[in-house]
Amino acid sequence: MPAGHQRDPVAVRARAARAEDAVSAARDGLDEPAWLRRSLIALAVLVMAGLVVLPLAMVLAGAFGEGFGRWWDALAEPDALAALRLTLFTAAIVIPLNAAFGVLTAWAIARFEFRGKRALLALIDLPFAVSPVVAGLCLVLLFGSQGWFASWLAEHDLKVLFARPGIVLATLFITFPFVARELIPLMQQQGPDEELAARSLGADAWTMFRRVTLPNIQWGLLYGVLLCGARAMGEFGAVSVVSGHIRGLTNTLPLHIEILYNEFDSTAAFAAASLLAGLALVTLVMKFWLESRHGDAIATIHRRP
Repeated sequence: MPAGHQRDPVAVRARAARAEDAVSAARDGLDEPAWLRRSLIALAVLVMAGLVVLPLAMVLAGAFGEGFGRWWDALAEPDALAALRLTLFTAAIVIPLNAAFGVLTAWAIARFEFRGKRALLALIDLPFAVSPVVAGLCLVLLFGSQGWFASWLAEHDLKVLFARPGIVLATLFITFPFVARELIPLMQQQGPDEELAARSLGADAWTMFRRVTLPNIQWGLLYGVLLCGARAMGEFGAVSVVSGHIRGLTNTLPLHIEILYNEFDSTAAFAAASLLAGLALVTLVMKFWLESRHGDAIATIHRRP
């Protein structure tokens, strides 16, 4: 290297020190007073304690207020077991379908340009904007006795409303955006370079997806699946419209809790609510574990382009 182009190490270190001082000064300028920081933190803790921790503590107190035996008896009741089975059955169908549809939708939007792309993005967000009760009503207008498909369903002796298919369809609609919305920004940020390189080396579409695409999106996919599962197990509004509230047959756990509470059986209602809260806490622990182990990948997921 010519002498004129050699860098003076002292000058480089001096510039680096000045840059660090400038960044430190900027941070000092942005720092808020200590009393304001403490006040905001205390306010956040109080709000979370009042809106989240206190209600959860009251549910647990109501569930175990008469002892563990009464809690166990409430959960061992046939209607409660049927509601739990239906909740898990619905989640077991909805989660894989939404995972598959979410991956395909994200791939189409992130990798291709086509007319109507913005409209498709808006449709993906539609379940976030529409009330779940309205979604359930739409299913009634489609599959009810006076609905568009009523005659076809009657001819083929098929039942959608007030049966498991209606509950699954309502839950699918409500939970569809979670996986797709986690994967779309991630795949757009990653770009298609690695996939194009795999295709240029002779990999077919399935091999490219299995060896390149899926490993790149696996943590975003798992994050979306966790959110989808939590919402599927706790969905109330849309399922309430299409279920018919048939005890032991079409009641999920949230609907079972409502019926018990309306019948003034508060201990059994709180017991079922504690089970649902336990499922939510398991999901929350898995979410925290995922973020702690793969925080950088999760942060990338939430960087909207």
